[in-house]
Amino acid sequence: MTRTPTREDKFSFGLWTVGWNAQDQFGSASRPELDPVESVHRLAELGAAHVTFHDDDVVPFGSSAADRDRILERFKGALAETGITVEMVTTNTFSHPIFKDGAFTSNDRRVRRYGLRKVVRNVDLAAELGADTFVMWGGREGAEYDSAKDLYAAHERYAEGIDTVAAYIKEKGYGLRIAIEPKPNEPRGDILLPTIGHALGLIAKLEHGDIVGLNPETGHEQMAGLNYTTGIAQALWAGKLFHIDLNGQRSIKYDQDLVFGHGDLFSAFATVDLVENGFPAGGPRYDGPRHFDYKPSRTEDIAGVWESARANMATYLLLKERAQAFRADPEVQAALEESGVLELAQPTLGEGETLADLLADRSAFEDFDVEGVAARGFGFVRLNQLALEHAIGAR
Repeated sequence: MTRTPTREDKFSFGLWTVGWNAQDQFGSASRPELDPVESVHRLAELGAAHVTFHDDDVVPFGSSAADRDRILERFKGALAETGITVEMVTTNTFSHPIFKDGAFTSNDRRVRRYGLRKVVRNVDLAAELGADTFVMWGGREGAEYDSAKDLYAAHERYAEGIDTVAAYIKEKGYGLRIAIEPKPNEPRGDILLPTIGHALGLIAKLEHGDIVGLNPETGHEQMAGLNYTTGIAQALWAGKLFHIDLNGQRSIKYDQDLVFGHGDLFSAFATVDLVENGFPAGGPRYDGPRHFDYKPSRTEDIAGVWESARANMATYLLLKERAQAFRADPEVQAALEESGVLELAQPTLGEGETLADLLADRSAFEDFDVEGVAARGFGFVRLNQLALEHAIGAR
């Protein structure tokens, strides 16, 4: 029996997730639009702690200033009534036709200027609502044709846009950090900053990169054939894991946005193990919201929407229990030791040892028993089997 989620679990949902009316490029909506205020109340009842949103999720694109103020006051009222908080805000720079060639990297300078204004206005709202993170997903920052984009200039403009927003955050004294969300493709043929590694490379060149990090999504990394857990581990190592998006994906195909764990379940177990238990030998930990960026399947009615939201949290909590049991198992600890997993944390050069010392150490090379050590097995299969048995509740 899965325990009931509480605010302490730090579960968070995007309003665009439960609020998706299930319209896609092949078919019209199969569900009615949901009022964001209703979504806040229902998520609070289910045990979520936070909500997130794009500007247009709450205030329809093109609303007048008076309508915007009225809508936001009603939304703030729902937050106050439920105790739900806004932990992250992002900006929609991909839906309207004005952004068909991107926002920060559009070939049309007028569009870039409009996009920057739209983002900055939503940064102000994020700060007003007490959010910690401002996510940037450049869904239209890319191209379908190699000749259509000056890729050097595109990266220059992308960096300029992010740096400008980061400088504004600092100037205003907002307690916000920017988190870039990578994705390899869809809706563009090739999206700029397609993976965690690409985004880290750009961040390293920013003037204000100290407040810019990452918001990796399970499905986005898996769409590129990559390992999500490995990716967030690298982001942690770099000190740049500012936020996470959890969902389900089954292999390299379109972005499915399934319920967390309803894609690659064993990978989801590894993700929860890392998030909840940290690295085996210690190191930086992720302590932020467990944010679900999924879409209730088009086959579901409104009741199915809330069942799918519940399923995300239930799956996470089940995997958390399994992951904690995995780490606490003495047999697993022995297998980690035997496999050298814990030994990896030992520096290759000893304390105070120099490369010259290593070169003078005959036992490290000239007298090293290469064949004898090469004959050693690491026992990774047994370790993985133990993980699998814990993941499916067989131990």
